[in-house]
Amino acid sequence: MKDDIERVLVTEKEIAKAVEKLGAQISEDYKDKNLLLVSVLKGSVVFMADLMRAITIRCKIDFMSVSSYGAGVNTSGAVKIIKDLDIPLEDYDILIVEDILDSGITLSYIRELLSQRKPASIKIATLLDKPERRRVDIKADYSCFHIPDEFVVGYGLDYAEVYRNLPYIGVVKRELYEG
Repeated sequence: MKDDIERVLVTEKEIAKAVEKLGAQISEDYKDKNLLLVSVLKGSVVFMADLMRAITIRCKIDFMSVSSYGAGVNTSGAVKIIKDLDIPLEDYDILIVEDILDSGITLSYIRELLSQRKPASIKIATLLDKPERRRVDIKADYSCFHIPDEFVVGYGLDYAEVYRNLPYIGVVKRELYEG
């Protein structure tokens, strides 16, 4: 598996430090709020697990599963809800936790869908922000790393459901996904 990685873009130590710092900032920003962390599965599960442990205030968690990629490397543009939230959102301060903000299509759709459920607020936290790929007007409120337009895996991010268990963010060798 490691032989499929061209190079490490963000190390395990860099991720841990950034997530700890982000958790402290979120704890401060939401100290008097009713925080609900919403993990967008599957990619954000590793980030969510580490981030929620770095948050020092009371919070609840819930999970959504959506699809817009399939097995490819580019979004299809069509967002499909596979698993919706279990908690009613009224009066919660929602923090959508995502692995990567890329085209923005999926997060824009999720934010709009959740806003119709009358939460107190909605913000976005992402591990990786890739602004060069943005196709809609959306920005992360919290971001650990801005990265170049390269195809990355690890720390929850996958290619065809593989590589999620790498402890770092790596760039996949092109010959593996260009055919």
